[in-house]
Amino acid sequence: MKVTVIQSNPEWENAKASLARLSEVLLTSDPGTDLFVLPEMFNTGFTLNAKQVAETMDGQTFSWMKKTSASSGAAVCGSFAVSESGTFVNRMLFVRPDGSFSSYDKRHLHSPGNEHTIYSNGNKRVTCNYEGLNFNLQVCYDLRFPVWSRNRGDADVIVYSASWPEVRNYAWRSLLVARAIENQCYVIGANRVGTTPDGTKYCGESLIIDPLGKIIGSLPLYVEGSLSCELNKSAIDKIRKSLPVWKDADNFSINL
Repeated sequence: MKVTVIQSNPEWENAKASLARLSEVLLTSDPGTDLFVLPEMFNTGFTLNAKQVAETMDGQTFSWMKKTSASSGAAVCGSFAVSESGTFVNRMLFVRPDGSFSSYDKRHLHSPGNEHTIYSNGNKRVTCNYEGLNFNLQVCYDLRFPVWSRNRGDADVIVYSASWPEVRNYAWRSLLVARAIENQCYVIGANRVGTTPDGTKYCGESLIIDPLGKIIGSLPLYVEGSLSCELNKSAIDKIRKSLPVWKDADNFSINL
């Protein structure tokens, strides 16, 4: 499977403009792509102004994802702010060309940045299958919590859509590599670039990492762009067979 990560600089709180720019980027990306992965809140930038930017599930962003997936023949994955039942959630969608989709609401909300005061956290771990691979859906801050990311025998790829700030870039790279090694999974980290009105800087460095923790693809700092890599199920199986560390993993449960 060929995965393409899009490292973008969203138009601040302007979904229409952001989606128009992304459409142009996807048109010039690798035509053999099976899955596009976008950053967190790819349509507006990460914002606490949910009352202004959050959309319902019949809004323009979900519609754009479905149309883009159908026209490109590739799945599209990324998060945006959703208004639902009187609350706001940071929702990651994995949309397939046939119109089917899986959704995951961000579990770990960034309390130092007051995300938890605006958005409601999810309480369901979500994995989904596409083209023979199982994907564990995660959003940004979830990366810091290995128990939530833990492979329970149902994940081949962990996907992180993120708005990870420049000031903590070392942690971004280090934790992505750690999640790949400990779970013997491919890990995809799609991060944004640019600067938001409050001065927060994002440097990108989106990565694709193999199940041994080797970085097989990376995007440069501070620039928009796309990155494509092949993911191979047989490579995962070979690694897990030659070094079956999963057999020694601890059993556990999560209290929600």
